[in-house]
Amino acid sequence: MPDFTTSDGLRLHYEDRGTGRPLLCLSGLTRNSSDFDYLAPHLDDTRLIALDYRGRGASDWADPATYTVPVEARDTLELLDHLGLASVSVLGTSRGGLIAMFLAATAKERLTGICLNDIGPEIDPAGLAVIADYVGRDPAHATHAEATAARAALMAGFEGVPESRWREEVEKHYVAGETGLAINYDPGLREAVASGGAEPAPDLWPWFDAADGLPLACIRGVGSDLLSSATLAEMRRRRPDMVVAEVPGRGHVPFLDEAEALAAISDWRALL
Repeated sequence: MPDFTTSDGLRLHYEDRGTGRPLLCLSGLTRNSSDFDYLAPHLDDTRLIALDYRGRGASDWADPATYTVPVEARDTLELLDHLGLASVSVLGTSRGGLIAMFLAATAKERLTGICLNDIGPEIDPAGLAVIADYVGRDPAHATHAEATAARAALMAGFEGVPESRWREEVEKHYVAGETGLAINYDPGLREAVASGGAEPAPDLWPWFDAADGLPLACIRGVGSDLLSSATLAEMRRRRPDMVVAEVPGRGHVPFLDEAEALAAISDWRALL
């Protein structure tokens, strides 16, 4: 199981599979490298590298005060250094897209392109409130079967998702224990999110604009409650060359194995 040690002494896990052009995949806030299991079989000639952030997945937990985009971006650069990669293209889902944009603003020379999965420089307050409510809390289900049965109703904006996919999702992100299901990340992440919410929302448009000159793509779930159609429209106005896909029947976030998502990723990678 590949790991590396950060400059502040934390052991972080990452996945490194396939051969070919490297693609660094950065997952959502509470999620981990397994987010890209659905995409991986569709990528030919690709070395897919995916990081478990500090406090998530198989990585060590840390002081919740370090669960921030700048620190996680530093960890990402240290992973690239560990792997001997001078630069990579980045596919960022939600939180991962924020990290990618931050890297564009602070370490652009390490990037060859960015693909954003259902995230932009403005975050819809409605979606943010949903995340703030569930982050750091164990689900109210005793078994994976119960969580699977409830999943479709909980996931706003999703339609036509087979039960087998929801089962995969709950098994990836909840651990079965004697008292029921538990999250597989540090509950202290809730504290970090709450602390951030107490501060004024930063203007992230400079991060987005910093990607100027890099091949750029954005995938949006049509039913997303985090990336609004208005924000996507402004992103397109600023970057008319941006590859865009809107995935029907998906909220936050698309799984990335949908036909629309795969086509956008292919078109974006052709520009790298």
